[in-house]
Amino acid sequence: MRKIVVAIDGYSSSGKSTMARQLAREVGYLYVDSGAMYRAVTLFALRHGLACKDAGVDVERLVERLPEIGVTFRLAPDGTQHTCLNGEDVEAEIRRMEVSDMVSPVAVIPEVRHRLVALQQSYGRDKGIVMDGRDIGTAVFPDAEMKVFVNASPEVRAQRRVDELRAKGEQVDYAEVYANVCERDRIDTTRKESPLRQAPDALLLDNDRLSRSEQMEWLLERFREITERD
Repeated sequence: MRKIVVAIDGYSSSGKSTMARQLAREVGYLYVDSGAMYRAVTLFALRHGLACKDAGVDVERLVERLPEIGVTFRLAPDGTQHTCLNGEDVEAEIRRMEVSDMVSPVAVIPEVRHRLVALQQSYGRDKGIVMDGRDIGTAVFPDAEMKVFVNASPEVRAQRRVDELRAKGEQVDYAEVYANVCERDRIDTTRKESPLRQAPDALLLDNDRLSRSEQMEWLLERFREITERD
């Protein structure tokens, strides 16, 4: 069975990271959460006073400090992949609403995207990788053998995000999360640099009413169809 690149794109909180992570585990591929990389840069900006919800992002100063930002991944003892910022495990911190509120404004900065896209492309040189994000099938790996675009309604995605955050002990309001989801959709689809869109050759997966097991069954069927071709 030949190795391929699997690119999974979609809207925020559509469940693409969960399914990409599980698919990689099922088929023995490397998994990379590209969104976590943008969240790590956002966390750096927040920590250093380069971004805040009221004032926005100080683009010039953040771009100047990009060489100081190192984003890597490590396996935790439980086998899950954690994101590290300059060697520090920040997996829990980058999932908080404070980061979610600012990640899209940071991710639209061309210099940030160029830096992270180059790093992402380096991961896929030997294939055998599953990567999820907003522009994986259009900008990072336009020649990926398997492309999937995940869609779900904003209402469903907001409720999933609320459930996820509350399960982690965070007190969040549905209306706030819904507004965040809609704003991120607006920014992601209208930015000039690599906007979120379905690649012409991507398979559409609308998972509004699909369980995780049903999604995985669908993904594995598509994966086998592609990798077993002559």
